[in-house]
Amino acid sequence: MTKESKPYTVGEFAKLTGLSIRTLHYYDEIGLLKACKDPHSGHRHYGDDDIVILQKIVTMKFLGYSLEDIQTLLRHPRFDTSLLDSFFAQKEALEAQRKRIDAAIKAITRATTLLEDKKEVDSPIMISIIQSIQTENEQREWLEQFLEPGMVNGLFDRPLEEQEQLDKQYVDIVHEVRRLFGRPVDDAEVQALMQEQLNTSLNYVGTDNVQDLTVLSEINEDQLKVLEAMMPSPFTPEEDQWLQQAMDYFMRKNGMV
Repeated sequence: MTKESKPYTVGEFAKLTGLSIRTLHYYDEIGLLKACKDPHSGHRHYGDDDIVILQKIVTMKFLGYSLEDIQTLLRHPRFDTSLLDSFFAQKEALEAQRKRIDAAIKAITRATTLLEDKKEVDSPIMISIIQSIQTENEQREWLEQFLEPGMVNGLFDRPLEEQEQLDKQYVDIVHEVRRLFGRPVDDAEVQALMQEQLNTSLNYVGTDNVQDLTVLSEINEDQLKVLEAMMPSPFTPEEDQWLQQAMDYFMRKNGMV
């Protein structure tokens, strides 16, 4: 492309636009913003018209488009309805990205609070909490197959302080399970832990909602495995089995089954 406007060396253009020389070289290399090469000196230069092109590139990058997509969009001399599908798709992609970022910020915030309180948390416990936050939207969708949306929202849309308190209780219960693991299921401390677990669950879901949640007990094993995959257990298979046996004993002893 012939430059009829004022020529700028690569260095001058980099300083004028705020981009690095390396970035300009890369854009030139991939054909996104080609510099003109002087046939006599071999030096590369840019013109004022390249500033307009660069503004389009920067704008599209701001909107989250990839450089490959930007190359395609630059072929449009003006914005018209032919770009609507692209804009709608990009909006959806950005909204999905925002949800991921919001979830990551939430996870980091709760993990930070937990570490400030506990000073140290075992990796499996922390990973379990973070992955549960990461898959929260998927958990909502799964539960809405069986429960009213309002109830599902009530389970998840808790104040941050309450969620952080639940994280601390969760860590404490996991530590207690590990401490008591291997004892007979009718051991007094084991049964006291089962009572604590039940109380924590009832406080979380609300006693008024317990009856509505009984529908979950009718879900088949394959369906439950889908939910369990979204909420990984911090326990070993042996601990999980012992915990289930201890809870089964508690339920029978208290006439709950």
